[in-house]
Amino acid sequence: MLGLQLSRRARHVRLANATTAIRTASSTSKGGKPKAKVQSAKDASEGVSYTRGLFLGVNNAKLAFPFPKLSTDESETLQSLVNPVVKFFEEGMDAKLIDDTKVIPEETLASLKEMGLFGLQIPEELNGLGLSNTGYARVCEELSDASIAVTIMAHQSIGLKGILLNGNAAQQAKYLPKLATGENLAAFALTEPSSGSDAQSIKTRAVLSEDKSHFILNGGKIWISNGGWAEVMTVFAQTEVDGKDKVTAFIVERAFGGLTSGPPEDKLGIRGSNTCQVFFDNVKVPVENVLGGGEDGKAGGLAGVGHGFKVAMNILNNGRFGIGAASGGQLRRVIAKAAEHATQRKQFGASLSEFGLIKEKIGHLALNTYAIEVRNELNEDEDTN
Repeated sequence: MLGLQLSRRARHVRLANATTAIRTASSTSKGGKPKAKVQSAKDASEGVSYTRGLFLGVNNAKLAFPFPKLSTDESETLQSLVNPVVKFFEEGMDAKLIDDTKVIPEETLASLKEMGLFGLQIPEELNGLGLSNTGYARVCEELSDASIAVTIMAHQSIGLKGILLNGNAAQQAKYLPKLATGENLAAFALTEPSSGSDAQSIKTRAVLSEDKSHFILNGGKIWISNGGWAEVMTVFAQTEVDGKDKVTAFIVERAFGGLTSGPPEDKLGIRGSNTCQVFFDNVKVPVENVLGGGEDGKAGGLAGVGHGFKVAMNILNNGRFGIGAASGGQLRRVIAKAAEHATQRKQFGASLSEFGLIKEKIGHLALNTYAIEVRNELNEDEDTN
């Protein structure tokens, strides 16, 4: 027993010494100079979004309660928008035909544009509806056809989102009005054959001209949603900054010339949406089409060179919630079909809905769907984080 106690005490001393050593090492550098103190999780979570706080182990309840509430104007806009969207997807389109033919009919796209679905978050003064993240998520829940959902969300969740988040006033005024009406479609061009998750290893390159008026863009991208249709793309390429390669974000128009698209990929699902390779052959991109840079991340021009990775992460972090919202909406429809089957199908003289395991499965579906819908409404909190 004495040996066990001594062993525990020795272990306690070793841990205490290790903790002290870690604290000492973190407060001094190799040269003995003081270093910045490590923040506690509570301090680090100050000023960040509710979700980011959870990853730091802190529940910022003040961000979740009182529950986010839409403005009166946005509530009225959603009331007048959501019901027509639901009715359109129930009555105005044939999802099976779209998947079979791999084509979204022009009249279907025209109806979607007329409802304003291509400019949901673009400000009203630039032809959009000016919805918040919460309002956008609510509409995405009702995009019940996957091909249409991918087309619309690739256009604005990521395609034009860089201009919306990191574009300066001139860039927004030039591009967003036609993107809001759907006259032009947008795409997000980051992924390459050798660069998926490792976005900083892209090979596409942009070289500044001698007169510093434009960049020459060369390279290729794969798996680009809307890549064959988009007139405007947010493109990421390596640029030389102080002798080192750094990613820069560009607004690239198909009208610049030198931009071509490969044949559409034949996918397992979402077959009506367009996914393809995109190639850039000596595309001349004006310097003013660089995104990001500056104190507010919206300077553009030469100030934005080398800031493309931050722009890309900003777009992806802000755009992902739309996928969750659309998935939550699809789950509601899955529950309806599952419940219908469970009540109609009989085995061992009873409906499937009477068996405990089936009740549990549908219960879990309902619980997860409710959690997703609640989280979608919390997206209002993320608008500025």
